[in-house]
Amino acid sequence: MSLHRHPDSPLLDHCPETLPAWVYRDAGWYEKERQAIWSREWVYVGRRNDLPQGTMRRIEAAGQSLILCHDRDGRVACFHNTCRHRGAELCSAHEQPLGKLITCKYHNWAYATDGRLVSTAFGTPTEDFRREDHGLFAVHVRDWNGFLYVCLAHDAPEFAPDMGVRSLDNWPMAALVTGHRMEKRLKCNWKIFWENYNECLHCPGVHPELCDMVPIYRQGIMATNEAAGWAPDMPRPASNLKDGAVTWTASGQPCGPVFPHLTAEERANGYNFVTIYPTMFIVAHVDHVRAVRLEPIGPEETLLTAEWFFPPETMAQPGFDPAEVAAFATIVMAQDAEVAEMNQRGLHSDRYERGRLMPQEFDIHRFHQWLRTRMEAAGEVIA
Repeated sequence: MSLHRHPDSPLLDHCPETLPAWVYRDAGWYEKERQAIWSREWVYVGRRNDLPQGTMRRIEAAGQSLILCHDRDGRVACFHNTCRHRGAELCSAHEQPLGKLITCKYHNWAYATDGRLVSTAFGTPTEDFRREDHGLFAVHVRDWNGFLYVCLAHDAPEFAPDMGVRSLDNWPMAALVTGHRMEKRLKCNWKIFWENYNECLHCPGVHPELCDMVPIYRQGIMATNEAAGWAPDMPRPASNLKDGAVTWTASGQPCGPVFPHLTAEERANGYNFVTIYPTMFIVAHVDHVRAVRLEPIGPEETLLTAEWFFPPETMAQPGFDPAEVAAFATIVMAQDAEVAEMNQRGLHSDRYERGRLMPQEFDIHRFHQWLRTRMEAAGEVIA
């Protein structure tokens, strides 16, 4: 049976091969991805308003220990967690107060919050020691809508969410506060999670609650232009959600005040996804926002952290429980975790070498191209 496909349809016109099974399991390849991707791309490390001024936090990105600093003047900076004297770590606790200086507890070398070496304490440098050459090793930091990102590369790439840097302008993002957080260790490679995220062929069999909320998902597609026989002049539904629902809560009703500056399209969408490879995706609803962060911690293990953000006035409502709002998406993520881990286990078959993508899995194909491009730039080719 051939697939009728309009030229403007995103559907693939062929069935390309998947990545080979070994790239999801091999420890050596995992290390190459860490160097070529996770050490060179922007990585999400938390919300600015969850790091109070006058605070230093120890974080990790691409296997490197870093310190994220929010000084008393409101400046955010990031440095490698190592003293320039003899390499001792500067921040041993998860979080600690930050004054005017970052001081090494070992020999009391001290640095300004911008990384400049201020003092060598009891050490007395000779004339061949240039203080300006021994500041902390800085890491690029980006604050986007209150989300903080770091990049370990010497020259940071363009920060480029898939929907553009203006995609969340109509949400009061920087003012939102964290209401709920969930962490889960997934027994799967990080790429498996992104592949699952990028298709809805699994939705009818895996996500009954989600398919009830978003009727088009029952067809195994994510948008009307993915349907067989679609043409640009076909009408779009008035809303992506089922009748009477406006957001992703158990009832479909908003949990508090609706954001006032959304466009009619943003309201009708019911969910607005923004993806920032390889680190996270954001789902902006009419009343709250969710962010899901990925951190690879081994070839076959990934830490998933989901956070829900709300306006302060929503959080202040009597009896408000952000966990109740989070319950709907938590069910969906648990279902995704189960099938992602099932996928990972199946990749250990001696007979399975690689598979084939279906036309509806065009976003997985794009993800594979994104991955290949970055690995090839580092001199690594996936055969």
